[in-house]
Amino acid sequence: MEKDLTIDILSSVQKPARYTGGEFGSIIKPQAEVEATIALAFPDVYEVGMSYLGFKILYHLLNRQQGVQAERVYAPWIDMEAKMRERGIPLRTLETKKALSQCDIVGFTLQYELSYSNILNMLDLGGVPLLTQERGENDPFVIVGGPCVYNPEPLADFFDFAIIGEGEEVMHEVMACYMEWKRNGRSGGRMGFLRRVVQLDGIYVPSFYQPLYNEDMTLKEVVPLAENVPPVVYKRVVKDMNTVDFPTAPIVPFGEIVHDRIMLEVFRGCSRACRFCHAGMVYRPVRERKPEVLQDLARKLVDNTGYNEISLVSLSSADYSCLAPMVHSMIEEFKDERVSVSLPSLRIDSFCVAIAKEVQAVRKSGLTFAPEAGSQKMRDVINKGVTEEDLMNAVGAAFESGWNSVKLYFMIGLPYETDEDVLAIADLARKVQYKYYQVTGKRGCKVTVSASSFVPKPYTAFQWFAQNDLETIRRKQFLLKDEIKKIKNVTLNYHDGKTGIIEAVFARGDRRVGKALLLAWQKGARFDGWSDCFSYERWLEAISEAGLDKDFYAARQRGENEVFPWEHISPGVARRFLWNEWQKAYAQQLTHDCRRSSCTGCGVCQKLGVKIIDWQKEAKAE
Repeated sequence: MEKDLTIDILSSVQKPARYTGGEFGSIIKPQAEVEATIALAFPDVYEVGMSYLGFKILYHLLNRQQGVQAERVYAPWIDMEAKMRERGIPLRTLETKKALSQCDIVGFTLQYELSYSNILNMLDLGGVPLLTQERGENDPFVIVGGPCVYNPEPLADFFDFAIIGEGEEVMHEVMACYMEWKRNGRSGGRMGFLRRVVQLDGIYVPSFYQPLYNEDMTLKEVVPLAENVPPVVYKRVVKDMNTVDFPTAPIVPFGEIVHDRIMLEVFRGCSRACRFCHAGMVYRPVRERKPEVLQDLARKLVDNTGYNEISLVSLSSADYSCLAPMVHSMIEEFKDERVSVSLPSLRIDSFCVAIAKEVQAVRKSGLTFAPEAGSQKMRDVINKGVTEEDLMNAVGAAFESGWNSVKLYFMIGLPYETDEDVLAIADLARKVQYKYYQVTGKRGCKVTVSASSFVPKPYTAFQWFAQNDLETIRRKQFLLKDEIKKIKNVTLNYHDGKTGIIEAVFARGDRRVGKALLLAWQKGARFDGWSDCFSYERWLEAISEAGLDKDFYAARQRGENEVFPWEHISPGVARRFLWNEWQKAYAQQLTHDCRRSSCTGCGVCQKLGVKIIDWQKEAKAE
């Protein structure tokens, strides 16, 4: 049987460059210098995984650590998986072609709940036993991290430990701990290492905790089973983004990837407190990089990669306190090299047409705004903090400067939403078009409306909310579709609500959901985030066979004092703060941005001993 990816296999699949490795910037250390190998595993195809900034950072930092070899592995597409299974070829890393079973640690990022079936598939293809209890002394440790790690319970049977929070500092500690354990003759076996590593802050070992349930199936409590195991694992947080290394010579792929450009992280965190936003809560507080640090990083990245676009990334890039002077400075520096600067999305209230014009001087593109809701009532419910006037001012300024198309992002299925609120989305699109007519005296403005289905997430004010059922979501989608049909030059994009329901089951699921995941994978689930691979019926079957009810997790309103499956893992946000935000949503009351005003009492800064870093504020203080 063939054991390697041969030319005949590569020539018979889509995008063979996904599987070859050897790209400019990839790192292979001499074997004599390697004490521990970690495979950074992204549970989606190469072009998606190669766009993930988190792994670029970890790849760079871990390979700078003496004795550590960090390698990459991505999910093979269905055509390649079929060839691998047919010929008995294991899933291997791109750098040294190690099968996953030959690595010391395999680390998955949990970016999206519908990629969980790919995690099981990759482990199976790599020769790693799926269940932790089935792994022997020679099997790798499987670890997880990323934004969905704040409720990893549906995956608890499949990973050995989790990294909670930001990985730059803690991953060095984990690898140092592993190499020391290895040098000491692997004392105590697998359990010996887990007992060592759990002593590090931010490490969660699910086998050291046991969930107990009430008669009504809700969670009673999660009990620590071992000594010296914290009852709550708090996230690790980098206190100053200027002190951590950022990759300036990332791998340059052979083929096109999703974000085929320089990604420069300007700051981490967000203080806007949108009540639906999971990232805005778990990445708190805001910590900005100094403009001069960013300028220096940009110069090195352009020199080392040859890319002609720098994307300034963060949760809300337009909120960077020194944005205007920094963008101006970068554009001046790189304009002769035809390198453009881009902002991924623009907030309506922080939109500055001068910046928008400046960043599009080299490469013109459309403008994207995210009002999130059509009516002012709903924008107040979600604490968006913007008005219709803000939107009209923003698009008006854009139209005056020559733009003739905009994209608008919305959600439907939010708490307290009525049909009138859904129809208000179409009304807002109509008003944007009329604004174009007012400004230019012409018709023909193109408006693209994207309406996603809302999924309640842990550690948000809406974690108590009963998600809209499929019938309700569909009715609202068709209501909006029928209304938008009446408006010329307005396009509506929306997704099937079925994926959102399964996403909600995993987002708010407990440890018992893992059984449904295993069953779904055994039935053929993989690439569930891809509409052509997702099967709602397969998931319903698996959930039913596991003895579970999807509505228990997705469509059930939670009580004020219900214990959530994720509360033994914390980003530092106080439950009382989130409950108060849930009550304020009902009352349509706003919560101010704590970044340049008073503390709102979320508790993160105090609990984790970290503070907001805003360079405009720091400069004024000096």
